[in-house]
Amino acid sequence: MGKASRQRALADNEARAVTRNLRVSPRKLNEVASIIRGKKVETALADLTFSRRRIAAEVKKTLESAIANAENNHDLDINGLVVAEAYVGKNLVMKRWTPRARGRVGRIEKFFSEITIVVRQVEEAA
Repeated sequence: MGKASRQRALADNEARAVTRNLRVSPRKLNEVASIIRGKKVETALADLTFSRRRIAAEVKKTLESAIANAENNHDLDINGLVVAEAYVGKNLVMKRWTPRARGRVGRIEKFFSEITIVVRQVEEAA
């Protein structure tokens, strides 16, 4: 019994990691994600380690998780991994209020976002 397993969404040479509910706006997170897109994982990890952005540490943890998924779950060689995709999505928005003049209210929106990192194993041309 039980339900049938569904088809794998990624190719056989890819692995993915997702981090949700990051307390940063998607626009700021996308700037950090654009730094690592298309790079080898060693270079991407070095760039995130020495980035001065606060959220770079969380993106680095997500990338390390994608690398671990590739190695342990899909038996990929970590020396040939490249960050194939790094995309950002919106998540929930906390609404807060601050008092303004003449009894009015000002709306403050605190954005959350999520990041998905897909790593792909590539064979180097000999």
